[in-house]
Amino acid sequence: MSNQNLIIYRFSPFYHILKEIEHELRFKIIEAKNEKNLNDLLLTHQNYLIITSKKNFTKNKYLILDKLPIKITKLVENLNVKFLKNKFANQSRILIKNYSIDLNSREISFNEIKLKLTEKEINTIIYLSNKKKPISIKELQTNVWGYQLGMETHTVETHIYRLRKKILKTFNDENLLLSKKNGYQIA
Repeated sequence: MSNQNLIIYRFSPFYHILKEIEHELRFKIIEAKNEKNLNDLLLTHQNYLIITSKKNFTKNKYLILDKLPIKITKLVENLNVKFLKNKFANQSRILIKNYSIDLNSREISFNEIKLKLTEKEINTIIYLSNKKKPISIKELQTNVWGYQLGMETHTVETHIYRLRKKILKTFNDENLLLSKKNGYQIA
């Protein structure tokens, strides 16, 4: 059985129907009868999708079934699409220090505050975050910008100066991206 969990929230008749055919599905079927039960399940399960008939639902990763009856093949198709979207969204998030980077939207966020970044800015932050020591301008030119060695340019310095300025203005953080004697580093 797959590690994809379908949590059926306050929708008992539907839970019993799916439970009967669980062995034919690629999902583990779990019932949540109330809000506390649902919150407990969300703490202990990953890769989940909540199915409910409640229209004013506020949790993440859910599918509202309010148009019934539905063909089981259509339901399974919708569930697979939702699981793929969730997987894609999870894979596109990178945590660096206290910040979250969303590769899809090219945003960095901290405490509900978001900042749009360019692809080069994101690539620079990710490259620097994967290193434990300051990275030289030459290494950034080669590995992030794709420049050949020996080219004289101030592109890296200019981009990092502007990136540091954006981060300072948006997050009031002058210590995320540090300028060191021998290069740049994520603090």
